[in-house]
Amino acid sequence: MLRLLAERSSDSDLRGSPDPEVLTALRESDVVGLVVPKRFGGSGSDFLKLNRTIAQLAYYDPSIAIIAFQHLAVCARIVEWGTRWQQEKLLPELASGRWLAASAWSESGAGADKKNLSTSAEEHSDGRWSVSGGKAFTTGAGLADVYLVLAQSTDVRDAESSYGSYGQSFFLVPADNPGIRPDTGLDLVGMRSSATGFVQLHECELPGDALLGPRDEAGSIIAEVKRSGATLGAVSLGIAEAAWDLVHEFARNKGLLGHQAHRHRLVELRARIEAVRGVVERAGSRVSEHPGNTTLYSKIFAAETSEEVVQALSRMLGSTGYVSGNPINRMQRDARAVALMGPTNDLSRELVSTSWTV
Repeated sequence: MLRLLAERSSDSDLRGSPDPEVLTALRESDVVGLVVPKRFGGSGSDFLKLNRTIAQLAYYDPSIAIIAFQHLAVCARIVEWGTRWQQEKLLPELASGRWLAASAWSESGAGADKKNLSTSAEEHSDGRWSVSGGKAFTTGAGLADVYLVLAQSTDVRDAESSYGSYGQSFFLVPADNPGIRPDTGLDLVGMRSSATGFVQLHECELPGDALLGPRDEAGSIIAEVKRSGATLGAVSLGIAEAAWDLVHEFARNKGLLGHQAHRHRLVELRARIEAVRGVVERAGSRVSEHPGNTTLYSKIFAAETSEEVVQALSRMLGSTGYVSGNPINRMQRDARAVALMGPTNDLSRELVSTSWTV
């Protein structure tokens, strides 16, 4: 699969959509079942392995890495919070790649902290639910077979929380539900082939067992997400490594490694990449006193350092890097995109700083 990613990533970026053969290869790979327990057909791996795998994918194609990351994140939520029925029904499908999963949390007017959701879930007297609203920036929109949707299930807002509010619940919505309509027309600057777009939900009728976790307690699930150690910083790591290797090869071919200034600059940038690797691995291993904060630190540090490193590497290419077809330009755009993905770096700072006062 990695060879295919390397061959198709540039064309996918230009086209603005993932390559069908690459998606097939992802579905058929061991990646999709990485965090699913072995009894459900997965590998039962930990989040250190997840971070390393995502970094490896991002080295070749960050957009596919993001699709895989979101799929694995939903798998992990079902493992942690799903009922026995949900696990037995969904996890084998997700681990085999027959199904891909996507998270549909964000909304255009809700802000990064997801506090003012317009997507609502109404419970009927027979225990069924009806979910309506619109989701933005859903990675894997139109590709996923099941969406993890965040909705307001009780009209009570918690102004004091940093992320989300009381009265929100998670729902597992199959893509074949007649009330769900994905729109992949969003033309992104970075992560162009991640199928990131909008998802409209119009009176999606769902059974009671579509509810994931306790009603109105999505905040508890969100809190556990950061403590898991899975971090988008792994995507930043893969991008930075790919950029460094690209420029190192360029410098070698042009004879620039004979100049001390070029060698030392490459060493400096490589050292920063290794620092990113260290914090990403520390997050995945969950060995710190406060694993949730370490995961957020890794997102902040990895995203910002990667963006700075890739920009510095681009300058080392000189006019060669100013050609539109040079891969370094895609790497710069993709590196910037990670900082904007949820939780955004600014929200991550807020989540860490408010945890100090609790």
